[in-house]
Amino acid sequence: MPLDPHAKRFLDLTAFAGAVDPTRLSPSDMRKDFQRLSQLVGANDVPVGKIEDGELPGPCGSLPIRIYSPRGAADDRLPGLIYFHGGGGVFGSVVTHDGLCRMLSNTSGCRVISVDYRLAPEHRFPAAFDDSYAATEEIFARAPTLALDPDRIAIGGDSAGGGLAAAVCQRAKQEKGPKIALLLLLCPALDMAAESESRRAFARGYFLDKATIDWTLGLYCPPELERADPRLSPLRADDVSGHPPTHIHTAEFDPLRCEGRAYADRLERVGVAVRYSCHVGMIHHFYAMAGAIPYARVAIEEIGAAVARALA
Repeated sequence: MPLDPHAKRFLDLTAFAGAVDPTRLSPSDMRKDFQRLSQLVGANDVPVGKIEDGELPGPCGSLPIRIYSPRGAADDRLPGLIYFHGGGGVFGSVVTHDGLCRMLSNTSGCRVISVDYRLAPEHRFPAAFDDSYAATEEIFARAPTLALDPDRIAIGGDSAGGGLAAAVCQRAKQEKGPKIALLLLLCPALDMAAESESRRAFARGYFLDKATIDWTLGLYCPPELERADPRLSPLRADDVSGHPPTHIHTAEFDPLRCEGRAYADRLERVGVAVRYSCHVGMIHHFYAMAGAIPYARVAIEEIGAAVARALA
């Protein structure tokens, strides 16, 4: 299928404005640029029932969170979705993913808890993973206070945040930790130890490119790190059985497409209930670009409805 015309227009506009060489940017500059982009293309006009900012204790200090209650929701216990934003472990925040989390809350009927974890290079691997797991444990422990049904708490994330969510699920199973009801992955980064067919095919010109991936990995990973470590590359885990039901969404023109498909295949082979969708004509991060790509709203409506059914 060809590129979605709105996605193509977005790519054409960014190309016209001049491609950014990430190696010439500081992490601080990249964070500012990504936040500006989110304000330009995100669904910043979506009303929800309530938004609350708070903090959770983390391994090395407090972790900011933002809680979204869906429109029309009472204060009774609701299903929950713990959400980890993307950004290669170097940029992104609860602010850059605000529009996406608003849409997910409304469409899924969940209270969405968006988590800010520590970023590299100030805090390299495994800081983000440790924060994500600690936040998950804490949210489960505080479920009654947060008006969450502890039997209906999902976790999810996009891009690098999707990798974190998958790794958290694996650790929860290994340590008999939180009983996660559902895993939701949007264009997840799941294998940092290999270069797939889609990574080669879409290495340049499709928003997320090889240069940016390599730049973030260089900042995120200590030099001695084995990149097949399943905390970084969940696809490389020896055992993926015992996973909760999992919804995986990839995009046709995304370098990360193949690893999302491969993870779905691995889970299915060990008997995990998997729902896999590849969104035709789409690019990486399309789901958070509802202000530029109208299909994003359609996709999130369908994604959220499927989550609602799974947690019913």
